[in-house]
Amino acid sequence: MKQLIIVLILLSVLPSVAQQTITLEECYTLVTQNYPLVKQSKLFDMQNELESDVISTSRLPQFNLDAQAIYQSDVVEVPIPDSSIESLNNDQYRATISVNQLIYNGGVTDASLNLKSAQLKTKQKQIEVSLYQLKQQINQLYFSVLLAQESKLLLNAKNTQLQAKLKEVQSGVKYGIILPSSDKILEAELLKISQQFQELESNKTMLIETLSSLISLPLYTSTLFQSPLLETQIKNELNRPELELFQLKKEEIENSESVLSKQNTPKLLGFATGGYGNPGLNMLDNSFQTFYTVGFKLNWNIFDWKSNKKQRESLLINKDIVDNETEIFKLNTNIELNQQQKEITKIEAFIISDLSIINLRKEVLKSADSQLKNGVITSSAYITELTNLYEDENTLVKHKIQLQLAKANYNVIKGL
Repeated sequence: MKQLIIVLILLSVLPSVAQQTITLEECYTLVTQNYPLVKQSKLFDMQNELESDVISTSRLPQFNLDAQAIYQSDVVEVPIPDSSIESLNNDQYRATISVNQLIYNGGVTDASLNLKSAQLKTKQKQIEVSLYQLKQQINQLYFSVLLAQESKLLLNAKNTQLQAKLKEVQSGVKYGIILPSSDKILEAELLKISQQFQELESNKTMLIETLSSLISLPLYTSTLFQSPLLETQIKNELNRPELELFQLKKEEIENSESVLSKQNTPKLLGFATGGYGNPGLNMLDNSFQTFYTVGFKLNWNIFDWKSNKKQRESLLINKDIVDNETEIFKLNTNIELNQQQKEITKIEAFIISDLSIINLRKEVLKSADSQLKNGVITSSAYITELTNLYEDENTLVKHKIQLQLAKANYNVIKGL
């Protein structure tokens, strides 16, 4: 009974393994989820959180501990004869704790936090751009596997046809209708097909392993790669993540400019200092004393030799550079799209020709088949016509896959 249950389980599991399928869109999704570069996104989040916390500490009280012990070669003396005021000791000691509290800094802290947030968005978008650029690599691998998949089907059809023809020829040789050794020619061709199967399988395995590593999903030679239904939309605007990246770079520059514009604003701090030393604040009391001071402090850099202004002008130039990069990217992308559209048109024309050629080849092969049965031509002549048809059918398959690849690349370039 247990053995029966195990067999039933295996029978239910094996078909699901054998029928594993994958689509192009799934490959796109998997590479954006599993590619090692994705880990950097979380690392950037962690780094930004730590750096933002550091910036935010400027709002918290700042504590300083100072301690000193000194020996002076000379000290202040009161030049009054017979005075009861003692001279200070040559050795002096002091320990203080100071607290500084930022009250106002012109919004520098908020501006710095906004800049960090903008920098994080730029880094995250750069990761997205890098992952998006992997799509064309996915396309190349995916459609190469599709081509191997379709080529194998064609080769199977050719193999089946030759196997059937071999039986006919062997029967014809037996009864003296067909020349002797004609079957040997077909057997040799079947051996060549066996080699082609091995080569196809080897190439397909290599492609699948590469794609599997890229998307971090186990794939097998038995995996069915579904042929996508792709359409191109010529009139749509570009929707590439690079354009968003350029915009985020400009926003980062604007935030940097905001930080610079606030750096020269007045800064108001409150402070308090408590200490213990000899002497204390009363320099005429030559003993250890406790003391404290409280107050406010204003710091304002009113003249910086136009350093801040020049830094802001430099940032404006950076913004112009980003605008120029955006313009160049759009120009190159549109050129690439135009080339890809012409490639699509060319392949579509090829496919129409391929269909006409195949129809003619089928007529020729039909005639050759009849001639071989009647002993008019040799097996070599028949194989030549069969191979011609196979090669033209293979060319059609190749062109169909190339058309799909061209459309997929077009959509990736467009950002669809």
